[in-house]
Amino acid sequence: MLRDIFNFHGYGTRRGCCFLHEADVIGLPGIHVECKVVEKLNVRKAYDQAVEEAVRKDGGVPAVFHKTSRQPWLVTMQIDDWMKLYKAWEEANRDGGTENVRKDDY
Repeated sequence: MLRDIFNFHGYGTRRGCCFLHEADVIGLPGIHVECKVVEKLNVRKAYDQAVEEAVRKDGGVPAVFHKTSRQPWLVTMQIDDWMKLYKAWEEANRDGGTENVRKDDY
């Protein structure tokens, strides 16, 4: 499900191997994807799992992608990591201007 969303947006991703403690989705370099589809989520526990696996395996930025039934996906990550992503996006769009960027564009 999540992998299909990434693939739709042009990222060649695949499911990871849980028993090897890989990210749940492979193919987003620099991001360790922890995927949870549950009605009640302990976000801290899920995030701690993502951190532990990222340190042991791929060194990517830990991010928990989570959803409940009939609701959109959400992403949880540390604010420092989010700020790095935002600053990189801002730098990449500095010369092109972002005043016309709509929510539907990203």
